[in-house]
Amino acid sequence: MNHYKVGVIGCTGMVGQRFISLIENHPWFDLTAVAASARSAGKTYGEVARQRWAIETPFPGKYENLVVQDATADREKIAESVDFVFCAVDMNKDEILALEESYARLECPVISNNSANRWTPDVPMVIPEVNPEHIAVIDSQREHLGTKRGFIAVKSNCSIQSYVPALSPLREFGIRDILVCTYQAISGAGKTFATWPDMVDNVIPYIGGEEEKSEREPLKVWGKLEQGVIQTAAFPSITAQCIRVPVSNGHLACVFVRFAEKPSKEEILKRWNEYRGIPQELELPSAPKQFLHYFEEDNRPQTKLDRGLENGMAISVGRLREDSQYDYKFVSLSHNTLRGAAGGGVELAELLCAKNYITPKG
Repeated sequence: MNHYKVGVIGCTGMVGQRFISLIENHPWFDLTAVAASARSAGKTYGEVARQRWAIETPFPGKYENLVVQDATADREKIAESVDFVFCAVDMNKDEILALEESYARLECPVISNNSANRWTPDVPMVIPEVNPEHIAVIDSQREHLGTKRGFIAVKSNCSIQSYVPALSPLREFGIRDILVCTYQAISGAGKTFATWPDMVDNVIPYIGGEEEKSEREPLKVWGKLEQGVIQTAAFPSITAQCIRVPVSNGHLACVFVRFAEKPSKEEILKRWNEYRGIPQELELPSAPKQFLHYFEEDNRPQTKLDRGLENGMAISVGRLREDSQYDYKFVSLSHNTLRGAAGGGVELAELLCAKNYITPKG
């Protein structure tokens, strides 16, 4: 397999740290550039990140002396030196839109964890096991950008990856209505208990913008590529509540679903057990061998026990049962900074490399 030179834009935040930790021993990707804001530029990665390292994996000492570049001022130099970049910056939406497009126009593919481009019609928003066919819209995007190599691809919001994967194999039964409540870890806000002590022994029943994303983004993921853009699906109807809970990592979803043609419980379990996506077929390095894991125990999945399943890239599902108002209800769980953020971005990059949308410069 080819090797690719990779940059991480937004290298000091929690998701940027995750990207770097996942690249450290990746069989395809070699980290050669890191970038952040102007105040970090010119310092080594060790100087800007070691003391603020916020994830459980050890600080990657091999990058200690890698000099941090300015994500904006040095973008031409960065774009020239790498095959593609991961982007996880802390900026306002307009700044992110401008920054990501500028890298794309410099012929540098951008794999983004940011939300700014999720609703750009010719930018694919991809969960690789669910809608890999959407990457074909990159051809239209390149035409509109006037690029040969450059493009932007994004991953979805971390919360929807706790339940959309479990619902996707059931769409053949005609999903009509979904009610979902998500119980989301503090790392989803880029925080730890040390930096957010108010979350200890506390629940906050509001996460700004999260419910709107949870209700809308699945419809783009389940949409169709038509006339050079992703056409958002009209159905199902989705209503969501999103709650911040005092756990470090892991988003748990309680899902209620109504179908046009109600399947049996056995049919649902069969679909979950047999479901395989393109990443499994291609044996991508980050892909879990079993995408959906169903637990028979009444008290599973549990966030602490099951969020790390298959290196945090599998989806855990349990408690499937009939409901008195909807057809069925169940719970599902994903690791929000692995499957939901950086890990999902790395798997998306692997898919784009395997499908030759990203190629080494030579």
